[in-house]
Amino acid sequence: MGKVTGFMEFERLSEANLPVQDRVKNYKEFVLHLTDDQAKQQGARCMDCGIPFCTTGCPINNIIPDWNDLVYHQDWRSAIDVLHSTNNFPEFTGRICPAPCEAACTLNINADAVGIKSIEHAIIDKAWENDWVQPQVNPNKTGKKVAVVGSGPAGLAAAQQLARAGHSVVVLEKNSRIGGLLRYGIPDFKMEKSHIDRRMAQMEVEGVEFRVNQHVGENVNADDLVAEFDAVVLAAGAEQPRDLPVTGRELDGVHFAMDFLTPQNKVVAGDTIPDQIKATGKHVIVIGGGDTGSDCVGTSNRHGALSITQFELMPQPPEKENKELVWPNWPLKLRTSSSHEEGANRDWSITTKELIGENGKVVALKGARVEWKDGKMSEIAGSEFTIPADLVFLAMGFVSPIQKLLEAFGVEKDNRGNAKAATEGDASYKTNKDKVFAAGDVRRGQSLVVWAIREGRQAARAVDEFLMGSSVLPR
Repeated sequence: MGKVTGFMEFERLSEANLPVQDRVKNYKEFVLHLTDDQAKQQGARCMDCGIPFCTTGCPINNIIPDWNDLVYHQDWRSAIDVLHSTNNFPEFTGRICPAPCEAACTLNINADAVGIKSIEHAIIDKAWENDWVQPQVNPNKTGKKVAVVGSGPAGLAAAQQLARAGHSVVVLEKNSRIGGLLRYGIPDFKMEKSHIDRRMAQMEVEGVEFRVNQHVGENVNADDLVAEFDAVVLAAGAEQPRDLPVTGRELDGVHFAMDFLTPQNKVVAGDTIPDQIKATGKHVIVIGGGDTGSDCVGTSNRHGALSITQFELMPQPPEKENKELVWPNWPLKLRTSSSHEEGANRDWSITTKELIGENGKVVALKGARVEWKDGKMSEIAGSEFTIPADLVFLAMGFVSPIQKLLEAFGVEKDNRGNAKAATEGDASYKTNKDKVFAAGDVRRGQSLVVWAIREGRQAARAVDEFLMGSSVLPR
C-alpha cells in the first residue's frame, strides 16, 4: 500500500495530453507520463484494502500494491523489478491496456480508482531512461529448439520466457517487421514502434532469433517446422475481420479497418505505399464502436478528413456504471477515447442497410435506427436516413485466426474457429498436434494485449515442462 491516509488526502490525477491542435499534426505519442512527485502522490492513494482485487482484475496478476508502495517511497529500481516479475512488456500495457485492474480497484467502489496504469507507465519509462532494462541471458543452454509463429505480444512473451529458460528460440513473422498488430494495427500516436525495437534488441542478446517474411503455408512448410523444432508455439493472433454483408459492400471506398491502419503505420516507418487509402478531404464513416474504430477516427483526423462519423449497432452505454452492481468486474459504460476528443460524430443503435454507389464508388450510406428489447434488435419504423460517405471503414472486430494457418498444422479448432487447446492440467496450451502449442488470440479469440502476454508466458512454461519435465518459469 502507499500512505495510510493517502486515498483520503489526494485526488486521482490523470496523465497530461498534448493539445489536440498540436498532436493531430503528426503520429507521435502525446500522453505525458507522470512526474516523480505526481507518481509518488498517486502511489500514496493505494489503500490498505486487505484483498487487492486489482491483482485479480489484471490478467497477468501484476503485483500492483507492491509497486505502488515502492513508487510512493521513490524506490523506482525495486518497482521495475516487481513489475517485470509478472509483465514482460509494461511499456506496451502502460500505453494501450484499458486497465481492468482499475475497474477492480477497491477504491473504485465509491471513489476514483488508483491511477494504476499511469504509475506503470511512469515506472517503465524511468527504467528505460536509467538503463535498468537489461538482457537476462541464461548461460545454461538446454539444446532444445522452439519455433514461435507470430510476433505479437503473445509470441514475444513466449519467446522471451523460453529463451530465459535456456532454449534456442526462433520467431517467425510473415510481415517484413516484427510486432504483429502491435506494429501494424496500433497507430504510432498510441504506441511508437521504438518500444518494440528496444525489446527486440534485448531479446536478441538473450538468444531469440527473429525471421521476417516467413509465412507458414506460403513460403514456410508447417510439417518442416514440426520436424525441425522440438516444439512449435502458434501465436499468430486472430486476424480474420468481421464482414458486413449488405448491398454495396463491393464498392470502391469500402474497406476493412486494417486495410487503412496498416499501410499508415508502414508509411510512418518509412515505407512507400503507392495506393495508400487516404481520408484527406473525405466524408468518413466508421462502422464499429471499439478500439479499432477509434484508431480509424484518430488516423482520419490526422489525414484531414472532411467529416468523421462513427456508428455502433448496440445502444449507447450509460455515462457511469452502477458500481454496486458490477464492481470488481469490467463495467459497461460510455468510453471516450483521445481520438474521439480530436473530433468525430458518434451515434449508437444504428444499423447499416445499404451502401450507395455511383460509377462503382461509394457515395453514401443508408442506415436506420434500431431498438433493443430482451436482447433482440428491431428497426424503428420511419427512422431511415442517408449520409454522405466517401470512405467506409469496417471495424467490427475479428472473428477468428486465419484458418489456413491452423489447417496447415492440422490443428483441431473449437466452435469459433480458434485453435483448440486447454489452459489447465497436463495438456496446458497443447493442441491435438504433437509438439504444437497455441497461445493468445489464436487460441482464445480477439482479446487484449495483456491477455496475450499472460497466455504467452503461461504457454512458455507449458512448453518448458514438455521439453524438460519441469519448469522454473513463473506461470
